[in-house]
Amino acid sequence: MSRTASLRRLFALARPEAPLLAVGTVALLVSAGMGLLYPLLVQRLVDGVQSGADPAAGRAAVDRAALQLVGLFAVGSAFAALRAWLFTWAGERVVARLRERLYASVIGQEIAFFDERRTGELTSRLASDASVLQNAVTVNVSMLLRHAVLGIGAVTVLMWTSFRLASLMLATVPVVVIAAALYGRALRRLSRDVQDALARASEVAEETFSGIRTVRAFAREAWERGRYGEAIAATLRLARRRAGLVAAFTGGIGFAGQAAIAAVVWYGGVLLVEGRMTFGELTSFLLYTFTVAFSVGALAGLWEDFMKALGASERVFELLDREPRLPSGALRPSAAEGAVRFDAVSFAYPSRPDAPVLAGLDLELRPGEVVALVGPSGAGKSTVAALLSRFYDPGGGRVALDGRDLRELDPDWLRQQVGVVSQEPILFATTIAGNIRYGRPGATEDEVLAAARAAYAHDFVSAFPEGYATLVGERGVRLSGGQKQRVAIARALLKDPRVLVLDEATSALDAESEHLVQQALDRLMRGRTTLVIAHRLSTVRRADRVLVLDGGRLVQQGTHQQLLAEGGLYRVLVERQFAAA
Repeated sequence: MSRTASLRRLFALARPEAPLLAVGTVALLVSAGMGLLYPLLVQRLVDGVQSGADPAAGRAAVDRAALQLVGLFAVGSAFAALRAWLFTWAGERVVARLRERLYASVIGQEIAFFDERRTGELTSRLASDASVLQNAVTVNVSMLLRHAVLGIGAVTVLMWTSFRLASLMLATVPVVVIAAALYGRALRRLSRDVQDALARASEVAEETFSGIRTVRAFAREAWERGRYGEAIAATLRLARRRAGLVAAFTGGIGFAGQAAIAAVVWYGGVLLVEGRMTFGELTSFLLYTFTVAFSVGALAGLWEDFMKALGASERVFELLDREPRLPSGALRPSAAEGAVRFDAVSFAYPSRPDAPVLAGLDLELRPGEVVALVGPSGAGKSTVAALLSRFYDPGGGRVALDGRDLRELDPDWLRQQVGVVSQEPILFATTIAGNIRYGRPGATEDEVLAAARAAYAHDFVSAFPEGYATLVGERGVRLSGGQKQRVAIARALLKDPRVLVLDEATSALDAESEHLVQQALDRLMRGRTTLVIAHRLSTVRRADRVLVLDGGRLVQQGTHQQLLAEGGLYRVLVERQFAAA
C-alpha cells in the first residue's frame, strides 16, 4: 500500500468523529488566532515604553497592553483546553472502534490462520499498534492544524512587516522539506520493524505466561528470561537505530531554525541601527519568528509520529482487510437428524501442506449412533473431529451432515448442531455459571442448574463458598481436571447439540473422576449421534460400532467383539493400550 493510500485510510478512521473534530477545529482556530495576536500587543507595549511620551501616559499604555495580554492568554488557553479535550476524546473513540473492528476481523478468520500466527503477535496488534494509530488520526491532526495555522499566519505577518527579513528567515524551509521527506521514508520502515520486533517479544511473554506451570516444573525461568531478553534486545537494536535517526533529524532541524533566528536577529539589528525598524517591531518580528521556528519543529515531530503510525498501520490494515479463507454457506435447515458422512476425504493441514493426514477417508455415522474412533497416534482421529466442526475444509472429497455438504451450511447453524468435549477443555476466566451458560447465552438460571446436575457438577459447585459465582481462573486453573470436565459437559448439555464429539474426554482423569465424568457423558450421549475418540476400553466397549483408522484411512470397522475376533490392527491396539483393563 502506498504512503498516500495509507495516510488516506488513517484519516478515514476519524470520519465518524467529524462533529467532535469540527467543534475542536473551531476551538483550535480561535486559540491559534489568539497566539498570532499577542506579538502585536507586545509590540505596542515595547513601543509605549520607548515612545518618550508623558510617563503617566506611557504607564497607562503599558498597563493596558499587559491587561490585554492577560485577557488574550486566558481566552486562548480556554479554547486550547477545549480543543485538547475534544480531539483527545475523539482519539479514544477512534482507537476503541478500531480495536473492535480489528478484533472482529481476527476472530472471524479460519482456524488455519491461528495455526500460522502466535497469540502474542495478534494481541500486540490490538494493543500497541492500535495505540500508535490513536493520536495520529486525532490529536496529531489537531496539532498539525494548530501549528500550520500558527506558522502560516506568522509568515504572513512577517512578510507584511518586512519582506526582505522574512525571505531571509524562510530560506531554510526547502532544506527542511527535503530532509523531512527522506527522514519520513526511513522512519516509516524502521517503525514497522520495531513494531514487528515488539510483537515477537509479546509472543515470547504470552507463551511463557500461559505455560508457567511447565516452566516452573522444569525450572526454566532463567532460560525464559534469556529468551525474552534476546527478543527485547532485538527490539532495542532497532529502537536505537530509530533513535539515532530521530536525533540526527531533530538536531539538523533545530540548527536550521536557530540559524534562521540568528540571521533575523542580525539583519533586524541592522534595520534597527539604520532607523528603518522600531524596537517594538523588531520584538514582534522575533516573536513571530520564534512562532514559525516552533511550528516547523513541531511539524517535524508530527511528521515523525505520522511515519510511526504508517509503519504500524500496514500490519493493522493487513488484518482488517484479510478475508477468511473458508467461504460461508447460507443454508439453515429447520432441524438436524445427525447423519454424518465422509466421502473420499483427503486433507493436509494448511500449515503442513506436504504432510497429508487423511487419504480418501470414507466413514458414516447414522443418526443416534455411538461410534468409537480408534487408531495409533497420528492416524487422523482428531482431524476427523476438526473437519466435522468445519474448522477446516477437506482438500478432496466432502463432509456431509444429513446429506448436505458442510460448505453449503451456515457455519453458525452447523456449530450449533455439533458439540465438542475435549481432553483438556478450555474454560474462560469467569464464573462457573458463566462458563456453563457459554453453551447457550440466553439460558435461564434453572436451565444452568439443570445442566450442572445432569453433568454431576452441582454437588461440587454448591460446596464452594460462592457456588456458581466461583471464579475458575485463567483456563480453569482453580478447578481439578474432573471438575473442569464436568463443567464442560454441562456446557455441552446446555447447548444441546445433535452431533457430539468426545475427543479423549476421559483419558487424563483418575479412576474416581473418570467414573463421575463417564456417568455425565452417558447422559450427554443419549439420543445424539456421537463420535468418541478414545483409548479407554470401557468407552469403546459401549459403542455401537468401532472404526479403526491407520494412515488416514479406515482399515477396520465393526463392534468391539467382532473386531477382537477379526484380529488385525484393532486387536494390536487393545493388547497394547487396553491391557490394564
